[in-house]
Amino acid sequence: MRHRKAGNKLGRNSSHRRAMLRNMVTSLFEHEQVETTDAKAKALRPVAEKMITLAKRGDLSARRQALGYIQDKKVTHRLFDELKDRYLDRQGGYLRIVKKGIRKGDGAAVSIVQLLPEEEGKKSGKKRPRKTKQAKTEQPKVKSAQETREAKPAEEEDSG
Repeated sequence: MRHRKAGNKLGRNSSHRRAMLRNMVTSLFEHEQVETTDAKAKALRPVAEKMITLAKRGDLSARRQALGYIQDKKVTHRLFDELKDRYLDRQGGYLRIVKKGIRKGDGAAVSIVQLLPEEEGKKSGKKRPRKTKQAKTEQPKVKSAQETREAKPAEEEDSG
């Protein structure tokens, strides 16, 4: 039974999988987008979002944790100095996975993982008023046949 064995192994042992994800996270924050297979993209998303959450925290402990995972010091400093400002107001959902298609060589489904730009995802300040329960339950009044007959002669008098 596979109880409590969540997560995709991606055809690798644990050390290879961890090294691959570290490299992908580093490349993602360096270039702001990475092209990879769908399965790897789905495995990359939670790791990258945790790194952005560490950057939003911004203290020394968070910086050291990120430096322990991300391969390049310059990329980590960029994450903590530049990239975190984009996402201070967001509560998650920092990445976008766009399906690209099928790779010609091996038929693998390919996706592009992108960091969301700063202005995207912000909603306008205006919200539409919600309908109340009373407004939802009220049925629009339908005129009966007699009311429509009574209304027609009044309209004809005005036009004549």
